[in-house]
Amino acid sequence: MPAPAMIRIEALSKRFDAFEVLKSVSLDVAAGEKLVICGPSGSGKSTLIRCINGLEDHQGGRIEVDGTPLGRDRAARARVRGLVGMVFQQFNLFPHLTVLENLMLGPVRARGLSRTAARDLAMRYLERVRIPEQAGKYPRHLSGGQQQRVAIARSLCMEPKIMLFDEPTSALDPEMISEVLDVMAELAGTGMTMIVVTHEMGFARRIADRMVFMDHGEIVEVAPPERFFTAPESARCRDFLDRILNH
Repeated sequence: MPAPAMIRIEALSKRFDAFEVLKSVSLDVAAGEKLVICGPSGSGKSTLIRCINGLEDHQGGRIEVDGTPLGRDRAARARVRGLVGMVFQQFNLFPHLTVLENLMLGPVRARGLSRTAARDLAMRYLERVRIPEQAGKYPRHLSGGQQQRVAIARSLCMEPKIMLFDEPTSALDPEMISEVLDVMAELAGTGMTMIVVTHEMGFARRIADRMVFMDHGEIVEVAPPERFFTAPESARCRDFLDRILNH
C-alpha cells in the first residue's frame, strides 16, 4: 500500500508580474520520500519549494501539506511552517549570536521550550551534523560548510516533518560540498520527507526515490533515479543531463 501524500500540489501556477514562473504544476510527495528536483536556471525549482512553505504566494491551484491546505488563512500557514524546515543557498545565521544561540532561538521563541530544553535539543542536532565542538563560536569563525551544517541543525531544532533544501551547496567552495551532502544523506536515511533542489547529480542518484526535471515552469519528467539517468524520455531532460554530467 503506497504511503499517504505528505505534500499534494495540484495545478499550481505562479506569476511575477507578466512572467509565469510556474505553469499548472502538479506533484505528490509521499511521507518519507526523498525527491530531488533539477533543471536549468530559471525553470521554477526554487519558486516551487518556496511556495510549499508559504514564502511565496501562488495565484492558482492548490497546495496541501500533511492535510492542511495552504492558502491565505494565517493559522493554516503557521501550522504548515511548523511542519516544514528549509535550508537556503545562503546560511542566514545571526552573526551576533553563537552557534548554540542561533539554534536555541527558534525552539524558545516559537515552540516555547525552556532554555535548558532548547540547549539540550540544540546540542543533540549539532552532534547529528557532526560539529558539537563549534557550539560556542560565532558564525564568522566557521567555514562555509560548517555554517551550512549549522543552518541544517537549526531547521532540525524545530523538529519538522518535512525538509526543503534550495541548492544548499551552491554557495560553497568545492572542498566543502561533500561534508554538507554527507549530513543530508544521513538525514535521508532517518526517514525524513525531503525535497532537494540541487545540481549535485551524484548525490541525487545516491539518495533520491524520484527525480523531477523542470524547465520553463513545468514538470517535464518524473522518474526513479536509475531510469532518469540512464534512459530519460524527453529530449530536454537528455540535453540537460548531457550538459551537467559532461561538464
